Amino acid sequence: MAQENVWDYPRPPALEKTSKRLKVVVDGKEIANTTEGYRVLETSHPPTYYIPPRDVAKGVLEKAAGRSSFCEWKGSATYWNVKGGVKQKVWSYEQPTGKFGPIAGYLSFYAHPPFRCFVGEEEAQQQPGDFYGGWKTSDIIGEMKGAPGTMHW
Repeated sequence: MAQENVWDYPRPPALEKTSKRLKVVVDGKEIANTTEGYRVLETSHPPTYYIPPRDVAKGVLEKAAGRSSFCEWKGSATYWNVKGGVKQKVWSYEQPTGKFGPIAGYLSFYAHPPFRCFVGEEEAQQQPGDFYGGWKTSDIIGEMKGAPGTMHW
């Protein structure tokens, strides 16, 4: 298996189409499944995956009120709740800037419990900390941003 070091990823980040199967399960129920996703690759971060809305179960998500964030590369993020459950652990860029236009409306999930996120058959681990949303798999190596003391790398 080829390995990727997070320190080899570029800054500003790259957007890359992926044909790997991306799957998200919550409370034993599959809520997203695609082979038409994208991944964002940024220095010191494991990949962040974006899933087309057509490949997310209908009626599972609702827009979250009261939270916003801004990415210097992608623009303003919209946050989502899983109805009756997980709050603000899903996000999208409705009008992403520049080269990130292809992920407009695509959804990204934190690989934090209760979500179980898969790349192919492998369950991804969460990126250190609770701010960034990268999915760590066994082929991703290198010291990663997110743990205490790394926010300003």
